[in-house]
Amino acid sequence: MEAAKSPSIVVLTGAGISKESGLSTFRDKDGIWAKVALEDVATPEGFQRDPKRVHAFYNDRRRGLLAADICPNAAHVALVELEDRWPGEVLIVTQNIDNLHERAGSKNVIHMHGELLKARCGACGSVFDCNFDLALELPCLACMRAGGLRPHVVWFGEMPFEMDRIYAGLDACGLFLSIGTSGNVYPAAGFVQEVRGRGSTQTIELNIEPSEGRSFFEEQRYGPATEIVPAYVKELLKKASA
Repeated sequence: MEAAKSPSIVVLTGAGISKESGLSTFRDKDGIWAKVALEDVATPEGFQRDPKRVHAFYNDRRRGLLAADICPNAAHVALVELEDRWPGEVLIVTQNIDNLHERAGSKNVIHMHGELLKARCGACGSVFDCNFDLALELPCLACMRAGGLRPHVVWFGEMPFEMDRIYAGLDACGLFLSIGTSGNVYPAAGFVQEVRGRGSTQTIELNIEPSEGRSFFEEQRYGPATEIVPAYVKELLKKASA
């Protein structure tokens, strides 16, 4: 592919890209949703019923993300190289709430499902960095009210963040990459159909195994993200410089 034919790239990433960094996925047979009901910890209704349980769930996940042995892997690093060297915009749209893309060095990242290391106040709407446990009695750092803090994540039934910016990126891109996604969580699962409807965007799935939306992609490559993503980025950059 010549760079002139691909003015921009949109990369959609899911839990599969972070799994090799030691973070759990959601929908594998031994994933998070096999151990806890999403209705209890990942919905507004679950938070209303038992906020202490929801805080405990995300506090555990936050501590796990902050563990010393959790770090970006070769797939994250390859996407940084793509962003640095591609002669056009590279936008990473991630379903992940971890910060591994940023820690690797990616700059143009949209967290459509929020960020685990941020908290939001239900009273004043303030969002701030959070690398500590949340609890009902903690006051908001902005308005100082207690009882309104929640993880800055998108729960089932809530609208993902920055959808206007995401669709603008999809509308302009010449290449759409989907990495490590299950293909069954919308609206992200529908992005490939969104870009294919124009007929001018190349679509590629890079995954450990075929996703539910595999048939919508023109090309598929399967294997560990730490192997297939660096290999594909190297190939892509080689063609761009030819």
